[in-house]
This record gives sequence, structure tokens and C-alpha cells, in this order.
Amino acid sequence: MKTLRLLFLFASFVVCTTFAHAADQARIQGILISASNDHGETDRRLSAYEPTLKRILRFESYRFLGDDSASLAVPASGQLSLGDGHQLEITTESSDGKNIHVRVRWTQGGRTLMNTGLVLRAGVPAVLGGPSTGNKGEVYAVIVIGK
Repeated sequence: MKTLRLLFLFASFVVCTTFAHAADQARIQGILISASNDHGETDRRLSAYEPTLKRILRFESYRFLGDDSASLAVPASGQLSLGDGHQLEITTESSDGKNIHVRVRWTQGGRTLMNTGLVLRAGVPAVLGGPSTGNKGEVYAVIVIGK
């Protein structure tokens, strides 16, 4: 009888541990934008991020270019295709329930634009500034959000 109880206890522990690891999921969203000093309205799809964008990038207006999202296990890797040949390779490293530690490699047409580590707080955007779009004074940027 004792052996049966110990076996049941061990089986319960294994099941709980398995479910705890399965719960370590991260939803990552990437948004490709262009930033410009041209006076004009910011794209409405970016209105929730405009104060953060203006504080970090210090441009006048922002235009939405594309987005993608993925659910990734922790740890795992995935890729977001943002448009205009821009991709984010995301590697989730760890999560404590509040923060997600990720590695981000931003590429365009196979060329690496940035390779960095981020700590994403749920719902709080991280902003990566990028290269020129080729249009006068306009640059690419990416908003990365973990959920």
C-alpha cells in the first residue's frame, strides 16, 4: 500500500511539472514602422504606442508598415515576417511570469540590422531604431511586445 501511495505521489509530481513547463508560453508581436520628421498624423494603428515612440525615437510622425506575431514556448525560437523583407528571429530564453528574456535578430533581405537581447514586460513595448528607409529623413523601427 505504501508503494502504491509513493507511486501515485511521484506520478502526480511528474504531471504537475509537465503542466508547469507547458504553461511557459510567450506571445511575441513585432510591428514594423517608419519614423519621419514630416509633420502629419501618426497612423491610428500606432496611437497606443505614440507617446513611447516620441520619447524614444523623437520623430514627428510614425507610419505602420506591417506586423506579425507568434506563440513560442520558453525556451524556443521562431520568426516574425514584418513586411518589406524585414524579419525578426526571436529566441525566448527564460520567463519568470512577469518578464520574458529574449534574443532578437532583425534582418532585411538576409542582412543583419541588429542583434540584441531584451527583457520584455507583459504588454510594455520595446522599441528598436533601425536604418534609413531610403526616403528623405525617414527611418525604420520595430516595436516588440511580449504578452
